[in-house]
Amino acid sequence: MTQNVKEIFASSGTPAAAPGAAPAGSSAPAGVTAVAGVPGAPAPAALAAKVRTLAPSMTRSMQRVAEAVAGDPAGCAALTVTGLAELTGTSEATVVRTARLLGYPGYRDLRLALAGLAAQQQSGRAPAITTDIAVDDPIADVVAKLAYDEQQTLADTAAGLDTVQLGAAVAALATARRTDVYGIGASALVAQDLTQKLLRIGLIAHAHSDPHLAVTNAVQLRAGDVAIAITHSGSTGDVIEPLRVAFERGATTVAVTGRPDAPVTQYADHVLTTSTARESELRPAAMSSRTSQLLVVDCLFVGVAQRTYETAAPALAASYEALAHRHSPRGGGTRR
Repeated sequence: MTQNVKEIFASSGTPAAAPGAAPAGSSAPAGVTAVAGVPGAPAPAALAAKVRTLAPSMTRSMQRVAEAVAGDPAGCAALTVTGLAELTGTSEATVVRTARLLGYPGYRDLRLALAGLAAQQQSGRAPAITTDIAVDDPIADVVAKLAYDEQQTLADTAAGLDTVQLGAAVAALATARRTDVYGIGASALVAQDLTQKLLRIGLIAHAHSDPHLAVTNAVQLRAGDVAIAITHSGSTGDVIEPLRVAFERGATTVAVTGRPDAPVTQYADHVLTTSTARESELRPAAMSSRTSQLLVVDCLFVGVAQRTYETAAPALAASYEALAHRHSPRGGGTRR
């Protein structure tokens, strides 16, 4: 796939809508900002985020449609479905499938979003910087490019995060007897981060990066427990297997993934979609995905802490007090 989709949509520079926000009078569900006249459809900022996230998993014909709408949103907004199909050398069915994959009931709704995106691009915003990192880049440029990618990743994740699904996952975690979190590689670090946070507010949580231990623990789960799988690709077998076992045992299951149609989602009661920065030779998706995963983990934790505040606040205070002496200048201990 060419870089057109990612580069051109990145230049829109649109800020992410606040999670859960919707225009006054809109019937859009929480977490979805409606395009004017299209209740429930992604706003232009969310459209850009969706394209960046989903383009790598599209078929080649669908990629051509995405490249066209990314390269010339104003021009495509003026085309009929037949016109866009002819322009891209695809079929009307492919155009409609692309629109639906991006979250729109049909092509008419996508055209409205494209018109909104075109208006934003023409509003005088400066184009985004080129974020590809070269081997000979000065370290100051590396810092600037990574910072930009991190900001864009967080904005994309916030724009695309389904807060209805997030709220349901939070509710399950807040009342869970026990929570198991599965992750491999970089995702294992995120799994550990979530369990440490939950432990500090007095909840029982375990992170499993060993696939055998993950499965043997998953068979002990039951209704009232929660299992969370963290996998950017959504196709990591060592994460899918324990989630499937937990699902079959009756536990509430959650998938945190960058692919909303990935295999892991078939065993998930709730799916939380993450975004990722542009993949490059020096920064593969497995590394950049961690930023968006940590945002989702923080959202889960804060939501749970809010719901369990009467017990969470004292537990946090106790954990801080228990470690306070370790942060004193001399370690707080007596030298022997």
